[in-house]
Amino acid sequence: MAAPDKSARKIRVLVGKPGLDGHDRGAKVVASALRDAGMEVIYTGLRCTPDVIVSTAIQESCDVIGLSVLSGAHESIAKRTLDLLQARNAHVPILMGGVIPPEDRERLRALGIGAIYGQEATLEEIVEGVRTLAARAWEADK
Repeated sequence: MAAPDKSARKIRVLVGKPGLDGHDRGAKVVASALRDAGMEVIYTGLRCTPDVIVSTAIQESCDVIGLSVLSGAHESIAKRTLDLLQARNAHVPILMGGVIPPEDRERLRALGIGAIYGQEATLEEIVEGVRTLAARAWEADK
């Protein structure tokens, strides 16, 4: 039996709120925008660990992981999440959003974060970024 054509199914996105930050309005707005754009969204809720986020993304066969970080711990959270994906040989691209200073964005990209969105980003930009990351991941799987 042939594998299903990934382009014929909805993009599956996990939206995670790692760390101790308790502000999730932005993550919920982004999750709603992704749903409105036709994607399936799994929202982990507040204060998830990178371990839970990675395990859930793998279990749910997610195409993209979106991390919302407002606490200032974006670099350590990114590194931990990427390390966990690598340890499980999972190739799921990550995008990050939240309060991420412009001077930190290049370091996050160098770690392997696929896209970074600050407070200035529009919902349309984020939706398009998820589509781009999913398309690249699907192409890499061929």
